[in-house]
Parts: sequence; structure tokens; C-alpha cells
Amino acid sequence: MAHLKPPEAWMARALELARRGLYTSHPNPRVGCVLVKDGRLAGEGYHARAGEPHAEVHALTAAGEDARGSTAYVTLEPCSHTGRTGPCCMALIEAGVARVVVAMEDPNPAVAGRGIARLRDAGIEVTVGVLEKEAQALNPGFILRMDHGRPFVRLKMAMSLDGRTAMPSGESQWITGPEARRQVQRLRARSSAVLTGVESVIFDNSRLTVRAGQLGLDDAAAIAACQPLRVIVDSRLRLPEAAACLTEPGRTLVVTVEGVEEERIARLTRAGAEVLTLPAGSDGRVDLEALLRHLAEKEQANEVLLETGATLAGAMLDAGLVDEMQLFVAPTLLGGDARPLFQLAGIETMAHQRGLDIQDIRAVGQDWRITACPRRRSKPQE
Repeated sequence: MAHLKPPEAWMARALELARRGLYTSHPNPRVGCVLVKDGRLAGEGYHARAGEPHAEVHALTAAGEDARGSTAYVTLEPCSHTGRTGPCCMALIEAGVARVVVAMEDPNPAVAGRGIARLRDAGIEVTVGVLEKEAQALNPGFILRMDHGRPFVRLKMAMSLDGRTAMPSGESQWITGPEARRQVQRLRARSSAVLTGVESVIFDNSRLTVRAGQLGLDDAAAIAACQPLRVIVDSRLRLPEAAACLTEPGRTLVVTVEGVEEERIARLTRAGAEVLTLPAGSDGRVDLEALLRHLAEKEQANEVLLETGATLAGAMLDAGLVDEMQLFVAPTLLGGDARPLFQLAGIETMAHQRGLDIQDIRAVGQDWRITACPRRRSKPQE
């Protein structure tokens, strides 16, 4: 008798398929589905782009008549509502699937257990929680947006071994090597938006785009889908009209505070920017929490890549708005006069230091990449 794969093995395959939508499924979650009948693969699929069929539909189409009586392994609870596509739980029911194994429940309030309930009401056996943590790790932004109304913020910074990011003049290209820069392209591609400060754009004239060639993408639709929204925090609207990011395909959203001169707004609008005004925070600058709420609600942003300088990076950390840090460390020294990694408020003694939880450290070409999560702030010890 042939050895039968355990449920974890089939779910692992479904997760592998879901990762194929890593760069393109925005604003929808990354989902994979595998159909198994009599111990063998009957069909599989993943969700590639919003508006296109979901993973379950692709798998059912591939399986054909073999879908009847099969077991479906799905990385996310099948949807129960009609959006741009029909409810996947009904597609599974109508296809005659006998059992459904779900990695995690859908945090979307429009689903939130209803898909599982419909399947069970139809007499289908449902198992939930197989490789749940792995499925959650695949969609951190979607989960955070559904649960807390803001996107997952991933801070990327490149620094020298002595913790410097640029020369005093602002010159910073290039600290890290080509392998690290390719990793950054992948981070951009998986993000709904790239967030930066106007100072960084002025110094680097950044285009803030994904260079699809570095990712091996040649399909026009995939290339377009992986381009993030460009978001520039600019409280005084100092962005030059000739900025390279304004000439790139896609959208550039310049965020400023209420009360800025209308002529400045009109000038940037003519240059190709969209200008968003938000209430100022206590420091007179853009309210960063309000900005993230806007990106989640109006732009349906799941993951935001924060690529910026010390001031905005420090402000986001001070506000507790950074969920993950990707720090690329180059084997070079820039000296004490070079620009620091962060400008952080209120650090005067060792009791005020900010702790990080290191998740991973690995070599990337000649550089090192440190993945870390900020610890929750606690009151300093007396």
C-alpha cells in the first residue's frame, strides 16, 4: 500500500502555492488550495490577483470530476460572501467536496467563521488549525488590517558596521551590495505601499519602484501588480516637481498637514502627485497613526515598507508603529560625523534603551541582514 501523506504535508504544499501570490494578490490575502482524492493530488491552485478566481476555484477547475469526494486543503477559510468573485465555500459545496482542512480562520469580518459554518451546514467535515502559524506568517498585513485597522509596517534600513546610513551631505548610494539591494526589491514587491520622508527623496531622488527584472518577472500584468503605492510624508510640501518618483507609472501620494498653501498643493498635483492632507500631530507634523489608518481603510494596504531616514524612522518607532525591522549591515565604516540610523526621543540613560527581539541573522552577499521586532515599551527601571 502506498504511503499516505499526512495533512501537514498537503497543507505545506498549499502554503507553497499561496506564496506564488506574494507580490501580486494585494489587497487580497495570499491563499493556496490543494485537492486530494484517494491519497493523490487531484488539483491545486492559488490566488494571483484581485478580481481573478480564488485559489479554491483554480483547484476545482484543475480537478474536474475528481473534486467530488475529495479533501480540500486551504490556507485560509473559504470566503462566504460575494465580492468581485462568488463565495468559495459554495463552490466547494457544489463540487461535492467531502472534507475541508483549513489552516486558519479568516479575520475578515465579512467571513469570520461563516465560510466554515456553511460548509458544516452542508454536511462537509471541516478541520481547522493545520499549520496555522505558518499560514498567519504568510499574511501578517491582512490579519493586522482586519483586526486593528492598520497595515503591517516593515522598516528597512541599510547601515555601515558603525550604525551610519549616509554621509553628512546625505550621500548614501551605495552602502550595501547588489545582493542586499535585490532583497530590498523583494520587500518592495510584497508591499502594498512604500513609505518615506521627503528628505530622503530630496537627497536620493528615489524612484520607489520595483525593478521587475531583478525579480525575474516578465509578465506585464504581474509587473504592474507588484508596483507599490509610493507614499511621501511631506509636512511642508518641499517635494520638487522634477522628482523622479513623479514620472514613474503608478501613483505617488504626498501626505501633508491641513493648512498648507493651496498653491503648493496645486503645483504638486500638476506634476503628477496626489496630495492628501491630514490633521497635524502634537509636533505639528503629519499624524502618522492617522496616515496608517488612511492607508488601511482607503488604500486597503496590507503591508507597508518604511524606507526612510533617521527622523521619520525614529518617529515611527517612538509611536510604536513599526512591527518588523529588516536591517542590512555592510562591512564598512562611515565615521562619527555620518548620519545615524535613528533619531529617537527620550533616551538619556541606559534605563531608556529600546530592546529588540532578533528573529533572524543571515549573510546576504557580503552584507548581513538582521530581522528584528521592537519590544513593547515598558517604564524604565528606577
